[in-house]
Amino acid sequence: MWTEIPLELVAGIGLAGYLWKTRTRDMASVTPRQEMKAIIVNIQWLVVFAMAIYWGASFFTEQDATWHMTVIRDTDFTPSHILEFYLSYPIYSIVAVGAFFHAKTRIPFFSKGYSLAYLIVSIGPFMIIPNVGLNEWGHTFWFMEELFVAPLHWGFVFFGWMALAVFGVTLQLLARVRALIGAEGVALLT
Repeated sequence: MWTEIPLELVAGIGLAGYLWKTRTRDMASVTPRQEMKAIIVNIQWLVVFAMAIYWGASFFTEQDATWHMTVIRDTDFTPSHILEFYLSYPIYSIVAVGAFFHAKTRIPFFSKGYSLAYLIVSIGPFMIIPNVGLNEWGHTFWFMEELFVAPLHWGFVFFGWMALAVFGVTLQLLARVRALIGAEGVALLT
């Protein structure tokens, strides 16, 4: 755990720095072919994000629920929490922020402003990490039982569901693909 947290910080900052340093500086010079390639790469980012959030929010979270049913109450630093809170949640957050930076720095549509859907996708699931602190504090000082329907756990669901904004991002990307291939390209697909 003491290795993974610094590595995640370095990886996140390094990834954002790399994407910013290698960004397209003149979006007006981006050709439709380059934009289409950037859209495809961004969709790949979103697929990796979907896989990472699946493992973090379902597999490791269900494993943590099993742990709680076995030992009832635990501490902040149990084997299940180390995998869930300190490894998988930061990984999918890093991938989401990377996808956002990629779109912002390489796709002209996203460079003009801020996509609300993309902000929700990248910030919402990240907010589960501060919610972990609230959850652990609440279990230590306020609500001792691990009832998964307790209000203390509602933040996990609220912020986790923000990942569903990926459908809004997908609609924005598909609208841009449609504009790039034109009416003739759309007619070929039907």
